Amino acid sequence: MIKAIHRAAVSAALAAMLLSGTALAATKTQLVLAIGGEPEGGYDPLTGWGRYGHPLFQSTLLTRDAELKTKPDLATEWSLSADRLTWTIKLRPGTKFSDGSPLTADDVAFTFNEAAKIGSAVDLTALDSARAIDDQTVEIKLKKPWITFTENFYALGIVPSDSYGEGYARNPVGSGPYKLVSWTEGQQLIVEKNPNYYGETGPFERITFLFTEEDTSLAAAQAGQVHMVSVPATAADVAPQGFKQVVAQSVDNRGIVFPMAKDEGKTVGEGKKIGNTVTSDPAIRRAINLGIDRNQLVDVALLGHGSPASGPADGLPWSNPDAALTFDPEQAKQVLQDAGWVPGNDGICVKDGVRAAFPINYPASDSTRRALAETVSAQVRALGIEAAATGKSWDEIGRIMHSEPVLFGWGSHSPLEVYNLYQSGLGGIEFYNAGFYSNPVVDQHFAAAQAAESLEASFASWRQAEWDGTTGFGAKGDAAWAWLVNLDHVYYVNECLGIGPTQIEPHGHGWPITAMIQNWKWTCE
Repeated sequence: MIKAIHRAAVSAALAAMLLSGTALAATKTQLVLAIGGEPEGGYDPLTGWGRYGHPLFQSTLLTRDAELKTKPDLATEWSLSADRLTWTIKLRPGTKFSDGSPLTADDVAFTFNEAAKIGSAVDLTALDSARAIDDQTVEIKLKKPWITFTENFYALGIVPSDSYGEGYARNPVGSGPYKLVSWTEGQQLIVEKNPNYYGETGPFERITFLFTEEDTSLAAAQAGQVHMVSVPATAADVAPQGFKQVVAQSVDNRGIVFPMAKDEGKTVGEGKKIGNTVTSDPAIRRAINLGIDRNQLVDVALLGHGSPASGPADGLPWSNPDAALTFDPEQAKQVLQDAGWVPGNDGICVKDGVRAAFPINYPASDSTRRALAETVSAQVRALGIEAAATGKSWDEIGRIMHSEPVLFGWGSHSPLEVYNLYQSGLGGIEFYNAGFYSNPVVDQHFAAAQAAESLEASFASWRQAEWDGTTGFGAKGDAAWAWLVNLDHVYYVNECLGIGPTQIEPHGHGWPITAMIQNWKWTCE
């Protein structure tokens, strides 16, 4: 509560500063951005910074272009051994960190080994060891074939082995396009061009990121004191004067995870209950997937700024569109009836004395998820299912997410996230596989995908895991989730700021819009 009051005071102070005109004026070399994304833990890639977007201060081995095609960054050559256990990577020569020190294979090996040791949010469980063969060559050995290990090449920023340590998150040193000048937590971050950066940096010498509340950010845009602002769907209809609306398609999805086990009194961790008698019935899960009008969700909860979701990676090469179910409320009712769910006096279905009733939990501070939960609740009530939209704190959600449905958000550029959501061995690990989903056939498809000779070669197995014609984690199979919508990421951008093509953006943590910030240009004289 105290933190919330503090942030409100900060927003008020920044609003006064911005609206008085004391913020940076529009120039050809300086930008002010209000796009959220302040990381609570700072700017350390070894603890997760950059996982959902470019780490900005640090370079990665590989990067992706606007079409998500692989491009070299620090790595100039990379190859995987025939047994799928050893990566050999050649590095760009002459690379320096922002403090002028050289970046060598020792730094890359240190980054991977240290991130694995401290339990990075980036998945390094398959790493056996990383070592420098010479200054420009690093060898990465895996414990087992694990094709999604390559995501670390795009997401894990390289840190200096000589100076990394306590305090790095607040004062990062890297070889990325920008370096940190100052960070006033809860208020703003100021960065400047890294003079040692090896690539194109564009014209902007200095960028200020404001960490203001949505209303304050919009007011700053209306006053012409920022050059870009991210906006929620409810505010995304009329751009302020002098701004254009930029809409980035995303796989930033929202969906409801179902507890899969029956309620048999089991617990995990610190007494967290597992199982739900209602949602453990596949007929309930299938009926909900059939009975949700996702187009209406887009219209009502997102005001049209999104698209219906059928899975966790819609539109990406490892997604299987054949796994989707079309909206059919009459078939949904028939599925319930065939499974023995009969409407009671109040219209809610009952089976063996159990009412088809449960909450749809969502983080209370999230207005978009509230609107989604409330709309779904109304839709499935017409089927005879009582699903009460219930706002909770994240702490509360963490305690009940294995026994009650929760409306979560995910979305990544890697199929690893699909694995994390559905692999049976990850039940109860952090927020992954919260419903304790388990299907040995799906696990076999996952194993085949991870053992593939390349990421592209793995796509067919990922698609089979979602639906192979007989079973899968998708709506036609086990229906372990009811995926609802994919959000559009909406930005108001100064008419003079050209940002070029945007990627299909991942989940909204961090700054996915800055993934190709080097291509941004000032287009006005």
